[in-house]
Amino acid sequence: MHMERTLAILKPDCVRKGLVGEVIRRIQEAGFVLRALRMQQLTREEAEGFYAVHKGRPFFDELTKFMSSGPCVPMVLEKENAVEDFRALIGATDPAEAAEGTIRHAFADNKGQNIVHGSDSVANGTIEAGYFFCERELVANGA
Repeated sequence: MHMERTLAILKPDCVRKGLVGEVIRRIQEAGFVLRALRMQQLTREEAEGFYAVHKGRPFFDELTKFMSSGPCVPMVLEKENAVEDFRALIGATDPAEAAEGTIRHAFADNKGQNIVHGSDSVANGTIEAGYFFCERELVANGA
């Protein structure tokens, strides 16, 4: 096992529902260390850039409109096996299919507004983290 980083985004529905603190608490209780965090409002263009991999898919317009509809909280998380463990913590994209005890099962309304984003691979975690944070913004171990 080795330390990995992943990008998480608390989506606009999470912020709107006042769940930022609760979701971060669950993330930290699961052993993740916060390396960077900020609240920001994405423009439609920024949301389209971040989700460019999905351009042309039927949900792209709805997704980018939603992600630019209010503030979100991107954060870089670190722990051993971070990507896989974080995806297990948040649950399936569709909250109706998410396992009991997962963040999406507890708080998400639907597949489109599902509280939180998590990177799907270590490589994408690095790329996605770079979309929001430069290397000097990542707080090192013990800092």
